Amino acid sequence: METEPGGVGGTVCLSYNQDCTSLAIGMRTGYRLFSLSSVEHLDLVHESFDLPDVYIVERLFSSSLVVVVSHSKPRQMNVFHFKKGTEICNYNYSANILSIRLNRQRLVVCLEEAIYIHNIKDMKLLKTLLDTPRNGSGLCALSINHSNSFLAYPGSSSTGEIVVYDANMLKTECSIPAHDSPLAAIAFSPTGTKLASASEKGTVIRVFSIPEGQKLYEFRRGMKRYVSINSLVFSTDCQFLCVSSNTETVHIFRLEVPLERLEEASSWSGYMGKMFMVASNYLPAQVSDMMNQDRAFATVRLGFSGHKNTCTLVTIHKLPRLLVASSSGHLYIYNVDPQDGGECVLIKKHSLLDSSKSEKGGEGSAESSAPTSYAATVARPSNVPSSSTVTGYSEDGGALRGELLPEHEFAVGPVQLDDEREFPPISLCRRGQRDAGP
Repeated sequence: METEPGGVGGTVCLSYNQDCTSLAIGMRTGYRLFSLSSVEHLDLVHESFDLPDVYIVERLFSSSLVVVVSHSKPRQMNVFHFKKGTEICNYNYSANILSIRLNRQRLVVCLEEAIYIHNIKDMKLLKTLLDTPRNGSGLCALSINHSNSFLAYPGSSSTGEIVVYDANMLKTECSIPAHDSPLAAIAFSPTGTKLASASEKGTVIRVFSIPEGQKLYEFRRGMKRYVSINSLVFSTDCQFLCVSSNTETVHIFRLEVPLERLEEASSWSGYMGKMFMVASNYLPAQVSDMMNQDRAFATVRLGFSGHKNTCTLVTIHKLPRLLVASSSGHLYIYNVDPQDGGECVLIKKHSLLDSSKSEKGGEGSAESSAPTSYAATVARPSNVPSSSTVTGYSEDGGALRGELLPEHEFAVGPVQLDDEREFPPISLCRRGQRDAGP
């Protein structure tokens, strides 16, 4: 096992956009945005060196809107239209900004002891959640589905309680006692109907229904040692859940029918599932929990450990892929077998700091010459019920190729991010005029 050296050029942060068609990296010298529509090529969409030491960079889907925070001004959020090279607005807060989440309706700014909710169409401050439990890592999650815009954040600094807040209706939806230990990661499914969580121990992953807060699944990542969870993400079809940590192993879990539903089945497997649940009720709690925990469906053995990384499950060229972006400044692409799982195969390694450098993995890949984006792939008919689709604006040229983007990317009356008359009204949010502090 080799440990990768730190990235030359100083990779500070890594983040995927809401539908995982783009990767953003913050560096000591600025930030970069990449398109993730190809395995063989990593396309640089935009780079900027205007702000140094960028530690937060979030792109709104495939639009020109990008939100940036720099260590030089950690209390200031900067919103840019990078295609036009203009700053839309900036906001200053009462403490350092720890994280930012956004969808087509809301922009959420998380401080250590407060959360600010903005209307993304005009950047108006809608709600301030003050005196939230101390949240030193800025842990929070926002559903990308604009029809609910659920926001999740820690409800305690000593236990793994989760508060689910409706950012559209501006009211608390429920509270979930997810873990005994403090939270380390939370993530919504793309539809906003499921919420995954992990504690600081990092051994057990749980999935809950939203907004009910009922436990649906429980997975065991490991037993021998506690780990630090780096990323937790659902696949777009909500069939898989990916977990990475500071170890060399990435786990992929399959979200199959929960055991509770097996009671309704008349088959032999349904009968056995029911007997299994009844028997577990008579066992000690720790043993019963162990029996009900599922193991990983697929895994990846990374060639490094100790570096922060962020993962996602996407479809590129009609095939499922696991992407692992490392703070060393590299992007690793793996093939995933959606039927049998097992060990995933590395097929490509890209440099995020020098896009001219890329390496093939242990197995060659024969890719179609005409790239098909992930957004277009998930819009095709499948066995999983999907929402209707509408043609939408894509900074990477999606509209020119006639791509279809999932409808949930758009608020009512699609926002044209390349039209400054519609998004956002600059006259309402001029540079330096607003202060979001209490």
